[in-house]
This record gives sequence, structure tokens and C-alpha cells, in this order.
Amino acid sequence: MNDVLGDKKAIAVLIGPALLIYSLVMLLPIVWSLGYTFFDGNAISGFTFIGTDNLARLFTDENVRQALGFTLKYAVVVTIGQVALGYGLSLLYVFVLKNRSGLVRTLVFFPVVVPTVAVALLFQKMFEIAPQNGLVNSLIELTGGQAVDWFGGANTSFLVLVLLDLWRSMGFYAVLLFTGLLDIPEEVLEAARIDGATGATMVARIVLPLSLPVLLSSLIFSINGTLKVFDSIVALTNGGPGDATTPLTLYMYNTAFRFGDYGFGSAIALLLTLICLLVTVFIFRSTRRDLSES
Repeated sequence: MNDVLGDKKAIAVLIGPALLIYSLVMLLPIVWSLGYTFFDGNAISGFTFIGTDNLARLFTDENVRQALGFTLKYAVVVTIGQVALGYGLSLLYVFVLKNRSGLVRTLVFFPVVVPTVAVALLFQKMFEIAPQNGLVNSLIELTGGQAVDWFGGANTSFLVLVLLDLWRSMGFYAVLLFTGLLDIPEEVLEAARIDGATGATMVARIVLPLSLPVLLSSLIFSINGTLKVFDSIVALTNGGPGDATTPLTLYMYNTAFRFGDYGFGSAIALLLTLICLLVTVFIFRSTRRDLSES
């Protein structure tokens, strides 16, 4: 093995094809998109070099500010919900259900493998008000309340979107965090029990610190996914009502592919990439600081 790893030709033969495919599929489109930010136009009308005008437009475009605000709001709420629900379920699996958690884990994980469009259609029917009330409005009227037009307002649409993404993703984070909790040595937990640690004290003093690495991975995975949310919003609200639930990804798509402005669409994509990078670096640095202080 050392002879192979020390041979540059062998390394090139082994890694070269994969690196070439990765470059063509991932790196080349990124560089291509970055180049578009300096041009105005599209493949049909042609391109005109405009320098950094598209980048400057990011700071003045009201739609960008609105989409950015919604994206950050959505990312914070859903990320906290995904990780918190996933961690709560993982604790349930490990410390309450134990060996009997298999069926529950399967049922909770099932929405993860269901197509997003199918989940969105399910939620549309559940929260429907016309032509007939869905399950939620029927229950509201049954208890004496008044049916709500869930997709007619910004706040109610946002609430349904959050519920949809939490329902379809919490099973994934529950399994991810569950595997992390299984790595905690049983000897450590048993010693804590002997010292009198139980319930919330056990979780706060023992389980939580030992599961920080997998929690960090879940947090980074979740925040990057929610910042780039696209499919669930397109399937459920398509950015409506108006532009109230339009994230940066959907605004980028509409700008580039519906309105044919490749340059500004690429500038929006660059903004989203930088946000994801900065958030990831911030989480890493904050966690390292907390670990070093502890």
C-alpha cells in the first residue's frame, strides 16, 4: 500500500478519472456561472459585458432583500425545528424505546423517502379551503372556529411550509442523531447513573456534551439545506401569495430561466453560496471556541 501511495503515476491513475468527472460536473459549472455575473443577457439574445453591475444590483434590488429575508427566516426556524425534533426523537429511541424503537424509527423516517411533490399535494389537501375544506379546516369548524385560508396570507403560508419540511425531514435527523447517541459508551452512562444523574440532568450534563460532534454535523447539514430550499416551496406555494414565500433559490431560478437574465441570476447564486459558506464557517468557529473554553 505504501508503494502505491508513494507512486505519483499510480495516484494519478486511481484519482484522475474521479477528479476529472468531478471537475466537469461540479467545478466547471461553478466557474461558468461565476463568469455569467459579469454579463447581461442570455443565450438567445446574446451577452453584453457589464462588469460588476450585477453584483452592485444585489444591494439595491428590493426583491433580493425580500427573498433574502425570507430565506434567513425560513432557514433559522426550520433548522432549529429539524435538529430539535430529531434530537428529541433520538433520545426517545435510545433511552425510552430502546430495542423496541425499530418500528417507530421506520414510520417516522418514511416521509423522507416520499417524493416532495406527493408531500406537498398531501399538505395542500389537508389545509385546503376551496372547493371544499381540508382536514385542518374541517377540524377547526368542528370545534366552533372559522376556516382559515392558509395559502392566502404570508404568515399562514410560512407556517404550512415549516410544518411540511419538519414533518418530512425530522425522521432523517432523528436517525442521524440516533447513530451518534449509540456511540456514547455505556460505561459512561452507567457511571453517571451511579452518581445519581437521571432524566434531564443526564441529558444536559452527559449526553449533550458527548453528542456535540454529531449535533454540529446535523446543524451544518440542516442550515445548508434550508438556505437552499427550493422543491418544497415550488410544489406547495410556488413562492406565493405574491412573492411572500419566495426564497433566493426560487428568485434566482425565475430571474435566470423565466426572465432570461443569466447574469443577475448567477449573481444571486453567488450571494447564496457566500451565505452558506459564511454560516458554515461561523458555526465551526463558534463550536471550536465553546469546546476550547470548556
